[in-house]
Amino acid sequence: MRLWEYTYQSPWMFLLLLIIPALIYLRFWIKPKKEATISHSSISSFGEQKKYSWNSILISIPFLIRLLAFVLIIIALARPQVKLDNTPDNNESVEGIDLVISMDISGSMKAMDFKPTRLEAAKKIAAEFIGKRPTDRIGLVVYEGESYTACALTTDHESLLNRFSSIETGELVPGTAIGMGIATAINRLRESEAKSKVIILLTDGMNTMGKIHPITASEYAKELGIIIYTIGIGRDGRVQTKANGFFPSYIDSKIDEKLLKQIASNTSGKYYRARSNEQLENIYTEIDKLEKSKIKTIQYQRDLPEAFYGFVIAALLLLFIEFLLRNFILKINN
Repeated sequence: MRLWEYTYQSPWMFLLLLIIPALIYLRFWIKPKKEATISHSSISSFGEQKKYSWNSILISIPFLIRLLAFVLIIIALARPQVKLDNTPDNNESVEGIDLVISMDISGSMKAMDFKPTRLEAAKKIAAEFIGKRPTDRIGLVVYEGESYTACALTTDHESLLNRFSSIETGELVPGTAIGMGIATAINRLRESEAKSKVIILLTDGMNTMGKIHPITASEYAKELGIIIYTIGIGRDGRVQTKANGFFPSYIDSKIDEKLLKQIASNTSGKYYRARSNEQLENIYTEIDKLEKSKIKTIQYQRDLPEAFYGFVIAALLLLFIEFLLRNFILKINN
């Protein structure tokens, strides 16, 4: 591998290379008080005119070898590391993240501005998102006027998806307790040691009840290093809902975008608005890319293989060769 194909953890060590010109100057341009000589049993093989030039060249070889060893030691001190191949196969094998989907299942999620309803669309698209992240531990929290953990963090995504399919509105006290949805998700992530901890909060309404205010919950998430992506789902205004009887019913739909933006901002997350199935799919795709990019960066920073060993071994080998040349082959007398 070429030197420029490594990454260096201590590149300032290369400043030591500035010593080399000084060493060369001292060796070749400043005449030593006592010149080195080479011991020979006979000088018959050297002509008178060539004696000095051959002697100078041979005497310089150990110095040049020692100089090269010095360069290799400096490279080793700079801590070269092997760059990982930036291919999908390598990057997909990285450690996953811990992620909780906190989903609003209040009665308004039966609205039919999504196909077939907001809730069914949210479940289907979230399931597709889960299928793209096989290395992650993913959990599910649902909330109306209260909240509960429908599935703890797990890599058993088949069980998680089965739990998704059984979620329906009307399981809890009516209302929209966004703060409780966040707090319950935080409880699932509080003991996590993952490098990246994420909550995807989905709602189609405004916070109407709950013991914990959403902003307070988001500040607690920030303290724990949890990022919250908020998604407002649905159109504003009068929207038809899935009928329970013969006649259709309607709701007045309104999302508190200011609140959702503040929750996301507090945790360095991002707020999204989805008014159709396609927009919701695109939002999950963007979150998927953001989190995969983040965990790849973490993996590179932590696991780049060290490469300084080879330079140290090569330097020691050169110093050993220099010792043999100086003392046993050339027999240089200083």
